[in-house]
Amino acid sequence: MKILLSGGGTLGPVTPLLAIADIVLEHTPDAQFVFVGTKGGPERDIVQEKGIPFYSITSGKLRRYFSLLNFIDLFKFLKGFLDSIKIIWLEKPDLCISAGGYNSVPLHIVSWFFGIPTWIHQQDLRVGLSNKIMAPFSKCITVALQENVKKFSNRKTILLGNPVRQDILNGDKSLARKRFGLKNNMPVVFCMGGGTGSQRINEIILQALPHLQDSVQIVHVVGKDRGVQIAKKASTIYKNYHPYALFTSEMKDAYAVSDIIISRGGFGSLTEIAAVKKPAIIIPKSGHQVENVAFLAERKAVLLCNEDALDGNILSGRIKNLLLSPDEGKRMVENLEKNFRIANTFEVELIVNRLTR
Repeated sequence: MKILLSGGGTLGPVTPLLAIADIVLEHTPDAQFVFVGTKGGPERDIVQEKGIPFYSITSGKLRRYFSLLNFIDLFKFLKGFLDSIKIIWLEKPDLCISAGGYNSVPLHIVSWFFGIPTWIHQQDLRVGLSNKIMAPFSKCITVALQENVKKFSNRKTILLGNPVRQDILNGDKSLARKRFGLKNNMPVVFCMGGGTGSQRINEIILQALPHLQDSVQIVHVVGKDRGVQIAKKASTIYKNYHPYALFTSEMKDAYAVSDIIISRGGFGSLTEIAAVKKPAIIIPKSGHQVENVAFLAERKAVLLCNEDALDGNILSGRIKNLLLSPDEGKRMVENLEKNFRIANTFEVELIVNRLTR
C-alpha cells in the first residue's frame, strides 16, 4: 500500500499527516508514503528526517479577493497540475490524503481524475478555501471539531478529531535538560512561532528577557531566517535564553521539559499542546487562528493574547502569574482535554482500510 500525503507552506497541514503515517505504520509496517509539499516551506526537513520521499510542486495562492497576482497564479496552478500528473504517474499511490494547503488542490483533482481515492482533513474552525475546492473530489472528509460536520456533505463526513504524532508523547525531561543546557531548579517556558517562525513573537520574547532572566528559562524556536542571529546574540547576554532555528526530533523533549508553552494558534500546534497536557499562552496570527483560539479561550482552555496589544512586559507578567497559579494551569489543561478531541488510532486505521480496499 502506498499513500501520498500533501500539504505545506506552514507546518499546520503537515503534523496531522505525519501522525496518520505513524498510525498506519504501526498497523501496516510495509506501508509506503510519499509527501508532496511546497518548495520553500519548512516541511521538507521534518518529512525527510522521517525517511519519507519528498516532492515539491508549483502552486498558486488561492485568494478570495481581486488581485492582479491571481492572473499570475493561474499559470502556477496549471504548472501544478502538470507536476501532479507526473507524480501520480510515477508513484501510483493507492490513496491521497491532505489536511489543506494550496499545493494539494491540483494534486487531489488529478488523483480523482485517475480514480485514486482521496481523503481531506479539516482542522481549523474556519474551513479553508483549498478544502472547500477539494471536498467535491474527495471520497472521505474528516473534521477535528463537531461544529464543522455540518459544513460538508453528510454522506462522506466523519468527526475524527485531530491525529497526533506519537513520538511527541515520548519526550525525556532529563535528556531535554542536557540537550538544551537547562538547570534543574528553574521553570521552563517553551516558545514556538509556527513552522516558519513569527517575527512578532520573536520580538516580544526578546523584549521579555530582561523581566524573566532571573526566574525563567526559555527554549525558543525562532524559525528559519526569522532573526536567528539576533536571537543568538541575545543568548550571549541572557544565559537562561536558548534559541534554535527549527526543531525536528527535538520537539518531543522540548514539550516534555516545559512548564508553559507559548505558541501561535495553528490547529496542529494546539492539538499537540492538548496531547502533552501543558498550560499554554497562545498568540494567534490574524485570520483563522484567531477563531481557533477564541473558541478555546471562551472555554478557559488556553490563555489568549492579542499580539497587537502585547509587549514583553505584559507577556512576562502573564508567564509569572501562570507559574504562581499552578491550579489555574491545571484547570486550563483539563478544559483543553475536554474541548479538544484527539483522533482515535483505530478510527484512522479503519478509514485507511476502507478507502484502500
